Amino acid sequence: MSEPASNTAAAPDRQLDLRGTPCPINFVRTKLQLQQMPAGELLEVWIDGGEPVVQVPHSLKMDGYVIEQLIEKDRYYALQVRNTRS
Repeated sequence: MSEPASNTAAAPDRQLDLRGTPCPINFVRTKLQLQQMPAGELLEVWIDGGEPVVQVPHSLKMDGYVIEQLIEKDRYYALQVRNTRS
């Protein structure tokens, strides 16, 4: 059963499930996915709490990507990041 969409969450163009993936591999995989996407598209990445939820958004911001939302789910976080690079 899928979770109901939040009223404020935008529909992502792509999703990437990185639950269980350690740092920095989750950041590297997120960045590689973003580099394959057209500019302006929205990627939703599912990451674990703890180090991943702190490090992945921070590293993406440092690389110039726009974090649109970080939504806490039941056992993970849904990070929405916009590809601002072409």
